[in-house]
Amino acid sequence: MHPTLPALTAAALLFAGGAQAAAPFAPPANQALAHDILKELVAINTVHDHGTLKAAQAIQARLKAAGFSDADVQLLQIPEHPEQAQIVARLRAKTPSAKPVLFLGHLDVVEAKAEDWTVDPFTLTEKDGWWYGRGTQDMKGEDAIMLASLIRLKSEGYVPDRDLIFAFTSDEEVGDEIGAKWLIDNHRPLIDAALVINTDGGGGALRGDKRLYYGVQTSEKIYLTFQLETTNKGGHSSIPEPDNAIYRLAAALGRIAAYQFPVQTTATTRGDFAISALLSSGQEAEDLKAVSKDPPDLAAAARLSASPHYNAALRTTCVATGVSGGHSENALPQRARATIQCRMMPNDTQANVTARLVEVIADPQVKMSVAYPAKPSPESVLDPKLMARFTSVVHASWPGVPVAPHMDRGASDSVFTRGAGMPSYAMSSIWGDIDDNRAHGRDERISAKAFAEGLQFHYNLIKAMAKPD
Repeated sequence: MHPTLPALTAAALLFAGGAQAAAPFAPPANQALAHDILKELVAINTVHDHGTLKAAQAIQARLKAAGFSDADVQLLQIPEHPEQAQIVARLRAKTPSAKPVLFLGHLDVVEAKAEDWTVDPFTLTEKDGWWYGRGTQDMKGEDAIMLASLIRLKSEGYVPDRDLIFAFTSDEEVGDEIGAKWLIDNHRPLIDAALVINTDGGGGALRGDKRLYYGVQTSEKIYLTFQLETTNKGGHSSIPEPDNAIYRLAAALGRIAAYQFPVQTTATTRGDFAISALLSSGQEAEDLKAVSKDPPDLAAAARLSASPHYNAALRTTCVATGVSGGHSENALPQRARATIQCRMMPNDTQANVTARLVEVIADPQVKMSVAYPAKPSPESVLDPKLMARFTSVVHASWPGVPVAPHMDRGASDSVFTRGAGMPSYAMSSIWGDIDDNRAHGRDERISAKAFAEGLQFHYNLIKAMAKPD
């Protein structure tokens, strides 16, 4: 258990009763620049099949126009995937006094079909205070903020105390390791840093107009995928056999569905539960407080597990996400397959999850193989000085907001930077409503007001991290 976390939580909560003051906006000229950048990026289709090269070239052009040298703006194409490219920019210190800080964002987006949307997904559409378009939330809005803040600093002649690196990467959504991991494997000196600020995670949670808390992501659940397969000699469907490949697979899936992995907590989730307890009421508040202890109260964890949101924060989860079987409607199935997608707690292991599933399936005729192996990503330690710095920046924009460590249920490029030994903290700039998350969905959008607030926040964050400890 991290010994300082209870103190950090208590310090953050001193602000919880304060009024929610209006956040400062960036200067109008910088807001206009950020808007134009976002409009340009949304219009560039960067789904996997299109690639990120055109978006990277657009960013390169803006940075060169802002006065960055060729040496400090590098466009890197992946030889085997020339349509995929990333930009790495550097704002140099006069005399670096410490290792750099890396700010990280990705340029690719998931697919969006025009017929599913009420607006053109690849045009920034402004309506009723909202900006619609694929990637506005995940994560071209954050990319535009990062780029506009960097250009603002350059125009102001700002010189940091240590080098600041800004990487706009490819292919985070598909996870083919031809983005951030490719940079680490092939250009580590270019992006090597003392720590990483990833804008694709963490951040502020709203419910309607109410600010709930700001989460500093110190860890995320780890992606692990299995394939289950059953085979059979088959036969004619008019003479059913008792041993049926589809039924055997279905029985195994039923056992997985009924199984819950043991409760596991980390320093991050315990701190998050402690904050959540103060934002809840009744039995839920008591249960959240009880699972914030080490060890957690298992009866409280069982009650909280009725909520998919809390369940995913309390344990490793595995769920069937695809199934196929059979080869003809008038033939007994000779083969059936299923995909099992697991999200491991940061302190779990692939070997442990594999052993558990074999035990649960309890059928040697159901063959299990790893389709996508786990990539260990240790929790980044959140020490008091660093937390105080993060909290100070958050409160400069949003006084009174509780600040808590956070574990994302999903995955980001932080899995690669953490795995490479660079402590990583995800801190997005644009607040979102927890009951209206449209990332990857139809009519993805962000609030224009939240974008303007986030722009000033990110500028402040960059300057705060420019100073060594």
